[in-house]
Amino acid sequence: MPTFDAPDGTRLAYHRKGSGGDRPLVCVPGGPMMRSAYFGDLGGLAARRELVLLDLRGTGDSAEPADLAGFRVDRQAEDIEALRVTLGLEQLDLLGHSAAGDLVLAYAARHPKRVRSLVLVCARARTAGIDFPVERRREALELRRDEPWYEEVRPAFERAVSGKAGEADFELLDRLSYGRWDAAAQAHAAACAEWFDEQAASAYLAPGAFDAADAARAVLAGLDAPVLVLSGALDGSPRPDSAAEVAALFPHGEHVVQANAAHNPWVDGPDDFVRTVTEFLASARDHR
Repeated sequence: MPTFDAPDGTRLAYHRKGSGGDRPLVCVPGGPMMRSAYFGDLGGLAARRELVLLDLRGTGDSAEPADLAGFRVDRQAEDIEALRVTLGLEQLDLLGHSAAGDLVLAYAARHPKRVRSLVLVCARARTAGIDFPVERRREALELRRDEPWYEEVRPAFERAVSGKAGEADFELLDRLSYGRWDAAAQAHAAACAEWFDEQAASAYLAPGAFDAADAARAVLAGLDAPVLVLSGALDGSPRPDSAAEVAALFPHGEHVVQANAAHNPWVDGPDDFVRTVTEFLASARDHR
């Protein structure tokens, strides 16, 4: 298992998986603060492209920082830069999922010339001042009213919104993260629940994390790299129109909606996911 040191001395780990492409795709996990193992092989993408899966500080095989302040999202941007240097790459092809959208955008805003391409998968964009209100998640819930579990999940959702949800409610809400609540989705959700660290997640979003949103947005508006924003048609965070707003930030932004997918599109439709990302990376290679 390869490791490297973050600028503050925290020892971080990453995992190589698969082969193909002229350089690896560096994948940053969401959660926030989930271990990278939940990516699996990204629906078979590892058969087409070498993946470098980063364990964020305090997750997976990476060490914890000396204090909780080291978890804050904007402060982890330099961890990605240290990984780039370790890999010996002039530029990165970078993928961020869910809450990692905030982190990879923070990196791109600080090091725009080090980004060759950017893939945002069902990703947050608070770094650029774009948030997804809870009402949009309610819209996504209503898309699932024909599901056999809808009547059970709806009150759990309302309890979560009001801050009164218990562990059983959050287990029910896992269904909203997948286009189909089948065996693959259930296994993936169980692993994610086991690996979630609530304390680290709270520290990731500590006050001050997004204070530089206006400056970051200005840099991203001039990013000379192709950007793929991939959303799920059934996802509530982001809804596809919100994802389109994120794509519009970039001069070379592209938005693709994956049908029948929610928040984990490589689980819901691996063939569609792999095809979309592979085709984008092939075109990004010729961008310059």
